[in-house]
Amino acid sequence: MEKFIDLHTHTTKSDGSMTPAELVRYAAEKGLVAVAITDHDTVDGVAEAIQEGSKAGVEVIAGVEISVDYSPEMHILGYFKDKCYMRLESTLEELRMYREIRNPKIINILSQMGVEISMEEVEKKAGESIISRAHIAKVLVDKGYANDIKDAFYKFLSPGRPAYVKKDKLAPESAIKKIIEAGGVPVLAHPIYLNKSYNELDELLAHLAKVGLAGIEAYYTENTEEDNRNLVKLAIKNDLLATGGSDFHGSFKTNIDIGTGYGNLKIPYAILERLKVELVKHKEKANCD
Repeated sequence: MEKFIDLHTHTTKSDGSMTPAELVRYAAEKGLVAVAITDHDTVDGVAEAIQEGSKAGVEVIAGVEISVDYSPEMHILGYFKDKCYMRLESTLEELRMYREIRNPKIINILSQMGVEISMEEVEKKAGESIISRAHIAKVLVDKGYANDIKDAFYKFLSPGRPAYVKKDKLAPESAIKKIIEAGGVPVLAHPIYLNKSYNELDELLAHLAKVGLAGIEAYYTENTEEDNRNLVKLAIKNDLLATGGSDFHGSFKTNIDIGTGYGNLKIPYAILERLKVELVKHKEKANCD
């Protein structure tokens, strides 16, 4: 019987609705044998997920998703073996500080627009999670300013919308370097969102591969079958891993389920087996104990 995995998920430690433990248990219910926890700019949920995974029989891969300075928006996933992810903490703390600076600016703009929302309300909604635009969006929905999370982003929070505030970010090359220095494997997340032609993406991947990019998320919720095939071709052409994930956020993205996305996503365990080979290599090269 073929085994399936999900290498792109989010918990309450960033902008997901499930705690790390809840997510792992849910993955087990869905029949997945492995998941990666890839919260935005934080690895705070990894230890809890690994502990729950040992109980639930789900293999948990330590990961993170870093937003980088690129237009359109680009994210770099980092995957780690053992506790190498902890070596990225200082970099992630700096990125979290950038978020903390941005959030009050967004609230201020919304207030000037006549949208009655306070930082205290957002903090309450976030709880112990790192405050993100998703939590602001949730409050906007609760107060009737938007129909759902997607609508809140469309009306207010996405690039080009009135309350969007750009966050200071690492360059893609810097994020890749930081992940490698910590002993991790850097992977380009959802390349479909970059809106590039096959040749343009090929050129970008060739450049990023030179600075250490090790893989691309070739299987993704929003991809068509043709997208999957083209991305696998580009991965092979540029000597990169082809990984895959749903980008699961729980109830914050209600149509996307763990492991299956919109229902037609399947990521075989063989993809994780290939990633594990690179995890060992990167750990050893970085002298991560």
